Formats: sequence, C-alpha cells, structure tokens
Amino acid sequence: MTVLMEKLVAFYRNSDRPAIARLRLRRWALPAVALAIMAAFMVRAPWKRPATGPMPPGGPPGSIQSVSVATTTKGNVPVTLTSLGTVTSLATAMVKSQISGYLTDIHFREGQIVEKGDPLVQIDPRPYEAALAQYQGQLEKDQALLDNARLDLQRYQRLIKQDSTSRQTVDTAAATVRQYEGTVNSDRGQVDTQKLNLIYCRVVSPVRGRVGLRQVDVGNYVTPSDTNGLVIVTQIDPISVVFTLPEESLRKLMKRLREGAHPAVSVYDHTYAETLAVGVLDAVDNQIDTSTGTVKLRALFQNADGAALFPNQFVNAELLLDTQRDVVVAPAAAVRGGAPGTFVYVVNSDDTVSVRKITTGATAGANVAILSGLAPGDRVVVEGADRLSEGTEIRIPGAQTVRADRARP
Repeated sequence: MTVLMEKLVAFYRNSDRPAIARLRLRRWALPAVALAIMAAFMVRAPWKRPATGPMPPGGPPGSIQSVSVATTTKGNVPVTLTSLGTVTSLATAMVKSQISGYLTDIHFREGQIVEKGDPLVQIDPRPYEAALAQYQGQLEKDQALLDNARLDLQRYQRLIKQDSTSRQTVDTAAATVRQYEGTVNSDRGQVDTQKLNLIYCRVVSPVRGRVGLRQVDVGNYVTPSDTNGLVIVTQIDPISVVFTLPEESLRKLMKRLREGAHPAVSVYDHTYAETLAVGVLDAVDNQIDTSTGTVKLRALFQNADGAALFPNQFVNAELLLDTQRDVVVAPAAAVRGGAPGTFVYVVNSDDTVSVRKITTGATAGANVAILSGLAPGDRVVVEGADRLSEGTEIRIPGAQTVRADRARP
C-alpha cells in the first residue's frame, strides 16, 4: 500500500496538467486506497475469523469414554413413606397442689424417673389435722343428740298407743330425729373432707415418667391457683411420634390397615445417619387438614429410660407400607430421564452402550426397583453417562476387559 501511494504522489508531481491529474486521482485512486485499507484491517483482525464449532457431547467422533458401571441384582425393595415427625409423650402432667399450705419437703431429684404413686412433695399437714379433730368432735356431739332424739321418739310412740300424749308431740320428736340425722351426715362430710386434705398434703406422681425442673422450693406457700404448678411429669415409656402423610398416600395405607397389617415405623435423626427407634403405627387421625392436605398419624415406641427419644424432639419418620419382592434392583444413580422416557445405559459385550427403556418401582436408599427393561446381571452405567449416546465405546477403569474387535490371537 505504501508503494502505491508513493507512485500516485510522484505521478501527481510530474504531471504537466495538475488539474487533470487531480481529477483522475479522485476518480480511481481514492477508492483503491480505501479498499486497500479495509483489506489490511481484515488481515490484522483474527477475531473476525469464523470460530470453530463446539465439540459434540461425548468428545470427538470415535472417542472412548471412561465410565463406572454396576451390576443389577435381584432382591426385595421396601415401599416406604417418609415424613417429618415430632416425639410426643402419651401423658404430660403438670402436678399442682390441691390445698394451700407451706412446702415442708421435696422427695424427688430433677430429671429423676418416678413411678406412679411415688411421693413428690410434702405440705404441712398440721392445720388440716387440727381441723379434722374439730370436725370429729362436732360429729360425736351431734351423734349423741341424734341418739337421744331417737330414744325420745320411741317413748312418745309408746305413749301415743296408750293415748297418753298428743300426735303433735310424736311428730315433733320424729322431725327432731331427722334434723339430727342431717347434722350428723354433714359432720361426717366435713370429717371426710379433712381426711382427704391430709392425703393431699402428700403430693404423689400421677403417672410413671421423668420429672422436670421444680417450680417451688422448701418453705414456699403453695395454693391450687399457682399457674406453674409444682413440677411437670412426662411419660417417656412408651412414647409416640406424631407425623403427617399427604392425602394421596392415605388410600394405600388404609387398604393395608383393612387387610390387618401393622406397618412398622422407623425414626431417624435429622441427618438420617442413625436409627433412633423402631415401632408400629398405632392410630390415624379422623380427618384431613384442609390447610395442608395431610393427615396426622401416631406411632408407638418402646423407650426405656428415655434413652432413644425425647419429648418434642424432631425426627424423620419412615413408614414401611409394603415390600416389592423378587424384583430387579439397580442403583438409582443409573436411572436417567429424557426424550426416550426413563432409561439406563446398558453395557454391551463389545464395550459399547445401548439405551434401554425401563419401568421403575419403589426407591430404597441408593437402590431402585426395576419392574421391566432389565434382567439380573445386566451392567448399567452409574457415572459418566452425561457423555454417552447410543453405541458409544466405553472404558471401565480397573476392569480387565478386552474388546472383541481388538482382541489379539
């Protein structure tokens, strides 16, 4: 381009007719220079060159993909329903005093396991002992008056037969007897009330369970109106777990219950790393929660000393609804979905893969039941399937495999 410009400038200077040369330069030289500049720009701009298309999935045609495979087996796969549950005590009792008085003794340790009827606290019984003695004395007094009135009535009844007294006197004596009988019955009620108060002075546990932190101390004056009570006793053995299931699962569950089944329920910690307890389904609620579309269920568990389950603990509940027996079992990682539907990559004898449509059943952990499409002993790809297609050659790291087309004599 530089040589061309120099020749044009020299032509212009040596021309005898500068005006004509200038005119010719405008007509053809300037467009030529512009074309030359554009050509030079395109040569120096490599980013304008067409880019190479992306590599197709699976790498270049004819490449061998490295994958991991697993062999299908035959076995049983449990059909389970899972949900988040809450450990719930079958009995939680807030122990309150039924009388008023000063607390004189505490018989439990916080967190202790107590039996039904074990003493918890003692309330000062002396005011109620004194009241009992008072009402017993009143009862004896009124009982003596009643006995005397009955004797008087008997005398008047004999005299009326002899026509020695009036009918009014006999009726008055009979009314007096009934009056004293009522008084004696009232006194007996007062005596029984004070005896009951003496029993209430010794507060016992209403259920077997674990006592919580005490709400009172020795020397406190307690009354039946105390909102916090004395202590809370929670039953821990047996214990229940309340969980929910969607209404879509209710029909299958009720069918199993009508058949007489007692589904097992297992509970796990929040990470599913540990099985906390195994129990049985005990009850199904009588209605569906319309706000969530779920129904509540309760399962019972043995929980000796409260070692496994704790009230109000959140757990993962798994209900064993049924078991699919003698089915083909494959790793769940091998199952894929796409245009063909649900499929797996099956390893052929020549170390190529084929797409195989399958029908899956229940899933248990890392395995899934295959209802159709596979047979026991089939090898399926579990890792590296994203790079595969129908007929892709594969290589299994660590496997002693020789392809038929590459075999050596």
